Amino acid sequence: MVTHLTVSTENRACRLHCRYGRLHRERRAVAARIVGVVLGAGAGRRFGRPKVTVAGWLDAAVAALRDGGCSEVVVVLGAARVPVGAGVTAVVAENWANGVSASVRAGVVRAQEMGADYVALHVVDTPDVGAQVVARVIEAAVASPLGVARASFAGRPGHPVVIGRQHWGPMLPTLTGDRGAARYLRAVDVRAVECGDLAGGLDIDEPREAEPPDPTVGRDL
Repeated sequence: MVTHLTVSTENRACRLHCRYGRLHRERRAVAARIVGVVLGAGAGRRFGRPKVTVAGWLDAAVAALRDGGCSEVVVVLGAARVPVGAGVTAVVAENWANGVSASVRAGVVRAQEMGADYVALHVVDTPDVGAQVVARVIEAAVASPLGVARASFAGRPGHPVVIGRQHWGPMLPTLTGDRGAARYLRAVDVRAVECGDLAGGLDIDEPREAEPPDPTVGRDL
């Protein structure tokens, strides 16, 4: 009987510890000021037009960030200027033709001006990435002593990438060309957060990849 009571007490304590630990992590995530940044300045040369102009994609990216835990959302524009919606801040990367690094720099600088603790970098061409993915990566970044985390899909790096403000100073000088923050993230050994159970996370680079599948393909007619 004593042994049974001891085990029950230990199990109860373990459950309480896990519950309060989870609540503590959630409170940390809520307390942190996280600004989401949609990198939408590119021309989409392979796609044939700026991807930010594809119906529904920008709205999906903004909703994922906002519903995933970002207090504010910034959209970086360049090759195309489009409406960004109510409550969203638009920033123009005048040197957008220099590559995605220009978009990252413009977005991070704006987030810094807004007093953010973390920036969540997202893209417009992964419309299946939703709020659950964003929330998972934010939680991992806030809980990590390193303060940085990146979504991974079946082991493949993707977006969003959440980066704490302590990294912005050393990261900004490394942003060149079309590499974005990739070089800096490799140097700091960014934590990969597997999200393949929530989304595919594949970048859509060509129009045919964005088309719904033909229901007649593979069917005996």
